[in-house]
Amino acid sequence: MTPALVQDPMAVLAVLLGMLGLLVLVDRHPRVHRFFGVVPLIVFIYFVPTALSNLGVLPLQSELYRFVRVYLLPASLVLLVLSVDLPSIVRLGRNAVVLFLAGAVGIVLGGPLAYLALGGFVPAELGDQAWKGLAALSGSWIGGSANFVAIGQSVGALDSTLSMLVVVDVGVSNIWTAVLLSFAGRERKMDERLGADRRTLDAVREEVERLQAGSARPASLADLLWMLAIAFGSTVACTALARELPDLGTVVTGSTWVVLLVTGVGVVLSFTPARKLEGRGQPHGLGAAVLLIATIGAQAEFRRLLDAPALVAVGMLWMAFHAAVILGVRRLLKAPIFFAAVGSQANVGGTASASVVAAAFHPALAPVGVLLAVLGYVLGTYGGLVCAVLLEQVYHLIR
Repeated sequence: MTPALVQDPMAVLAVLLGMLGLLVLVDRHPRVHRFFGVVPLIVFIYFVPTALSNLGVLPLQSELYRFVRVYLLPASLVLLVLSVDLPSIVRLGRNAVVLFLAGAVGIVLGGPLAYLALGGFVPAELGDQAWKGLAALSGSWIGGSANFVAIGQSVGALDSTLSMLVVVDVGVSNIWTAVLLSFAGRERKMDERLGADRRTLDAVREEVERLQAGSARPASLADLLWMLAIAFGSTVACTALARELPDLGTVVTGSTWVVLLVTGVGVVLSFTPARKLEGRGQPHGLGAAVLLIATIGAQAEFRRLLDAPALVAVGMLWMAFHAAVILGVRRLLKAPIFFAAVGSQANVGGTASASVVAAAFHPALAPVGVLLAVLGYVLGTYGGLVCAVLLEQVYHLIR
């Protein structure tokens, strides 16, 4: 593959920041702003870097992307969670959990149904590796990468099979993440059409805005330095502590420990005078989250979807079943689209991407994504094993 035009990590950062600044500037134009009301700005923040990397301008892999994921994401979570009103977050509970579980059911049942519908197009030479690879994928789409590996090993999927399914996982889930992010720009219209009850959700936002109004003033040099010290100091300390903590099976491992720990630090600090920084810290935390979205988009290698077209087709139909279930249950509950979007991403993604999707709706809601994603890690192995049993039955049926 031809090396990307821009390789140096700082140059990649400059291109991404310039792209983000240009998109925000264009969004201020009245006519373009109306267009972004139909196709939200966040979708362009995701897909423009994808286009740049797939066209060879930016690299698909860079040290910058790793730095943003390993250090900038946890630092941004600390600043975002400073705004959390824990009692209000707890009151959001029922719809969030129900829709998350509905999404998990959609994954468990959607995989076998999609395989039943399109299994005839899967190359016969794959044999039983087809259902075993799809079983591993179900673990990823309910929990995360650790569940992917755990289920793959438990059913006997070969490394070559898992490599193909990684392409399906990344490609299909990235497309769906972009759809979920697009909901963030249209949530009120979508909720109004459904007649969704937004009172509890809006109460959380109003509390955050009240806090912001009470502490609103331009950030001083001292404010900025304190925010950086708290954000990166917490990240370094939590990363060091995470290395000393044991893995809890396949559920909570290194990077998950970091996200859990920095979220906990943010929650604790939200009860201290540090919360007064929130009104000035939130834009910085949100800015880091937006940069993370751009780097995730830059790593999406959609040309590789051509490597396994039949399995990609199964994966896309599978994701459609998941979407139909979670959006259908949302309609029955008349729940805000926020809960469906975050519940879905907590299944299909993980703590990092679920918190980013939640923050796209409102920075104060990032902890909801973290908590649901952790629940996904817990259920991923069990749900994946149930799905594996169903997939094996389908394999014998269509063979």
